Amino acid sequence: MSSSTIAPESRSAEELDRLYRQRLHRFVTAMRNDKPDCVPIRPFLAEFCGKLTGHNVMQVTHDIQHAFAAVRETAKILDVDALVGNMVYVWTGLTQALGLKYYGIPGIDCLPTHGFQYKEPPEDKAWMRPEEYDHLIEDPTGYLYEVWLPRISTEIVAPGETCTFRNQVALVKGSLAMLHYFQGFGTQAQLMRSEAGMPGALSGILKAPMDILADKLRGYLGLVTDLQERPEKVKAACEALAPHMLHTALSGADPQNLLPVGFWMHRSCAPFINPKHFDEINWPTLKPIIENIWAAGHQTLFYAEGKWGPHLEAFQELPDRSIVYHVDQDDIFEVHAKLGKKFCISGGVPNTILSRGTPDRVREHCKKILDEVAGDGGYIMDASAIVQEDAEEENVRAMIEFTREYGSYGTEPCEDDPQGAAPEPGFVPTDISGWNSDRRPGVCIPWEEKQKEIPPVQAQEDLVERIWSEIDGLGNMFIYQVLASF
Repeated sequence: MSSSTIAPESRSAEELDRLYRQRLHRFVTAMRNDKPDCVPIRPFLAEFCGKLTGHNVMQVTHDIQHAFAAVRETAKILDVDALVGNMVYVWTGLTQALGLKYYGIPGIDCLPTHGFQYKEPPEDKAWMRPEEYDHLIEDPTGYLYEVWLPRISTEIVAPGETCTFRNQVALVKGSLAMLHYFQGFGTQAQLMRSEAGMPGALSGILKAPMDILADKLRGYLGLVTDLQERPEKVKAACEALAPHMLHTALSGADPQNLLPVGFWMHRSCAPFINPKHFDEINWPTLKPIIENIWAAGHQTLFYAEGKWGPHLEAFQELPDRSIVYHVDQDDIFEVHAKLGKKFCISGGVPNTILSRGTPDRVREHCKKILDEVAGDGGYIMDASAIVQEDAEEENVRAMIEFTREYGSYGTEPCEDDPQGAAPEPGFVPTDISGWNSDRRPGVCIPWEEKQKEIPPVQAQEDLVERIWSEIDGLGNMFIYQVLASF
């Protein structure tokens, strides 16, 4: 029996710490497109964690303590190398506190046995109206607070409308709930390490500006209409949002520069937008964000949901090792042929096999991937998409156990501290500072504006300014996390 198959509760604190360091080194080495001791396993397990550990879908969706506990228990059961602290992620207790209209909550808006659902708005009732592009372009943060937030909430009223008790309570509850949730991820990471020797898998969040338009502002139908009728407005809006998406990604990035920023790729894949719009709008406003994240020493996980094969050549333009590319519906062998020399690849095990296949079918598919993709390192085993409640436990176990048995490179596990990500010396990212509106990323009410409203500061103005800016930044974090995450 290998040390990795001993139950975590049977290990000492020293053994768990050693296991943690081995797993982290293995995971990070592969992400750097190198060869560790064996193929790392990083399954993105969402509602499946609850299914495995006896927490039902409503519990892991509506109660973050159940969600966190399900992941920690899963970390003790399955021999994997990294897990997300809570892959269900959208805490419906928080979305309900804010009265968000675009989420369906299990047991309330949809079946209690299914995960939360996203409600696509009708084109004529999109969360952002086409005539509002100029407002968004001029001041994204102001637009989100003044127009978008009241429109997406059942509780929050727009400026000029009569303020209500429920409006005030929703803002207080929603912001404190978000802070409580994010702080919970820190505690979760510590407990995963100390209880199960399990590293986290991600840190931070990114969405492409065009996906933000499609997901949370214009809706998909609104976006594709705009791409035909007002493409210059779409591009200007993407440019206006880009610095804010970059700031949001870096604000949550791993300070050790080990874990990648999670980039969830949605509405810009084939066939949702045509190649012309990808080449002229989506990629020119996304690529600089990735470059700047890399310049700051962070990889980006391209979680390529859907089919992105037509755009693989564009992704080749990115610096070596700057991304980890996750394969969903594309041919993983084609992706490896085109991107494998530059970037680590992950995924490629269809979720349909995990839900409807057999353990033998799972092992057969994993063997083919390990033989043809993982031979030189730079591969991480995972399902094609997030694993939900429909996956069968025996199939998920087959993926994990077969990879652990078959995916060895024949070297000993390493416990050295892995090196943080770093671009090549002299790498200079595209400068997008000129895309900023007057309201800078990370800022709601700048100190220069506030300073005009108060008496002159008599001493330690730098202290007063610093604290004002830090607290003001929380207001900025709140609105962009609602936009990108919830």
